[in-house]
Amino acid sequence: MVTPLGKMTSDSPGRPAPWRYNAVWGTSHVSIAEARNAVRTLLTRAGHRPEHRPGQDAELVVSELVTNAVRHAPGPCGLLLEIPPGADQLRIAVSDSSPALPRRRAPDPQRVGGHGLLLVHLLCKQVHTVTLNVGKQVVALLPLPAPAG
Repeated sequence: MVTPLGKMTSDSPGRPAPWRYNAVWGTSHVSIAEARNAVRTLLTRAGHRPEHRPGQDAELVVSELVTNAVRHAPGPCGLLLEIPPGADQLRIAVSDSSPALPRRRAPDPQRVGGHGLLLVHLLCKQVHTVTLNVGKQVVALLPLPAPAG
């Protein structure tokens, strides 16, 4: 199930609404490319230039978190992207069905793989995990510059 990209209505009259994208995938239908495309489209609609560094960072963070959910958890996963009014950050939330908390591995230049969560922590101003009734949700806040134009 995918909620189309767009500006959602605000709960408070007169208050600007965030830009939002939401998707839930079964394990056999997860598309990392679709998730990266959603980030690019959402950033563009919110006035950001996805080809600039923050947009590339956002694609990397989404790719890493969704890939980890698919690789380490059975069952479906979900992606929620939000850019609040003011557009100064991107909130990335990835949920999966595993109760196991993600763990950063120590950097090892000799190891192939296992560096993604470290990169997510380096790029984001905040990363935390919320335990759900079934599984967990990893939430990352990525700073964004002022929107273009």
